[in-house]
Amino acid sequence: MPEQQKNDVHHKALSLNLDPTKFGSFAEIGAGQEVARWFLTVGGASGTVAKTISAYDKEVSDDLYGAGTRYVSKPRLQAMLESEWKQLLSQLQTTRGANTKFFSFVDTISARNFAGTNDQHGWVGLRFQQQPHGPPNDIVLHINLMDPTNLQQQEAVGILGVNLVHAAWHALGSPEEFLSSIFEELGLDRIEMDLIEWNGPAFTGWNRYEVHANLVAGGYAEAVVFPADNQLVPPNELLYKRALVLAPGRFDTVTDLHAEMIADTIARLPDAEIKESKGGLGLFCLSIAGLGPSSLGKPASTQEILEHVADLQRLGHGVMLFRARELYRMSAFANRYTKLRIYFAIGLTVQVRVFEDTYNELPGTLLEALARLFTQNVRLIVYPMPVDDLQRRAAAAQLTGWTWKETDGMVSVDNLYPAEPLNSLYQYLLKSEFILVGEPRKALTAPSS
Repeated sequence: MPEQQKNDVHHKALSLNLDPTKFGSFAEIGAGQEVARWFLTVGGASGTVAKTISAYDKEVSDDLYGAGTRYVSKPRLQAMLESEWKQLLSQLQTTRGANTKFFSFVDTISARNFAGTNDQHGWVGLRFQQQPHGPPNDIVLHINLMDPTNLQQQEAVGILGVNLVHAAWHALGSPEEFLSSIFEELGLDRIEMDLIEWNGPAFTGWNRYEVHANLVAGGYAEAVVFPADNQLVPPNELLYKRALVLAPGRFDTVTDLHAEMIADTIARLPDAEIKESKGGLGLFCLSIAGLGPSSLGKPASTQEILEHVADLQRLGHGVMLFRARELYRMSAFANRYTKLRIYFAIGLTVQVRVFEDTYNELPGTLLEALARLFTQNVRLIVYPMPVDDLQRRAAAAQLTGWTWKETDGMVSVDNLYPAEPLNSLYQYLLKSEFILVGEPRKALTAPSS
């Protein structure tokens, strides 16, 4: 059947096998050899496959690719890519180079272990030529495996790998086309992709920050990180075993007070938690669900997202961009990588939203959302707000039933009261110290978003 009529993973692999101009190697560690298997089973493999290898043993892997790196890491993947590419060209460039677009596919994966206790993720890379004797192009992906079994995860890696090799020659018209192509037959619930890097003339015009943001906007990742130094890394590397302070909000107006909230909360972290962790880390949290113009009901554009990110980075902290805006979803994501307590540094308007959201996606609505949030070892540290700002925002949001007391023109979280019976639950959370009163330095008052 012609490729344009049917382009599933079987036909992608077969079409590459039947293309005499493409020839390459496969090196896979940690999730079987599922990518190579597709090319070996659909027929015509000798037309595409120069070699397959799977160096599972650590000593064998070190001998092939060098010691000194973690086995599931970007440095290990790059060592694999360099070694496989060098060997491929040294063996075949003279005899086939004039008519062949060479490629090397590599991956190093930590699929689900027997107990399901490991970080189930991996690095996937491809080096390829667009024309014979052409310069190499690299694409590197970091993925999270979401399937519940090892076998399903292997299958998903196999599909992704075939899609990636095929997309290198058939779906590079735009980043959007590329992402859509490599997720075909996978759906967005089997693999998350939270980092893409590339190099080479095949990717001229691609903007790494736009593509990074589009991983969330397009539903390919639950969250991505824009570190303060702009050295993009996957969230698992930045968050691993960190004592986290997360500051979510819309950030319509960004001021130094937002950074002060993070700094003040980090300063309050118990010494025991700092010693147990790899250090404290403060991050602003943006949600694409809450950035669009509320009056128009439209999602934010990529440019608007990146402007928000840049404004916050100038305050000296990185930014996590989330698909969802609910705090229980943000804390659940962070809990993948750290088991230490998570502190949310927020102002009163975010605090009110936590109790005002409908949570219709949950059967238990508000009660379930709060249970999910606070059973994840979370504390909310809520900073005071000028009463004028609170009144203005309450009117704009059409809040009803909330009352407050002011002290010297300020309202603190323990002087804010929702209507009964919600107030009884609210007071319980305060008295149980799930919600803590922010105690800022003298000049600090919480910003309004």
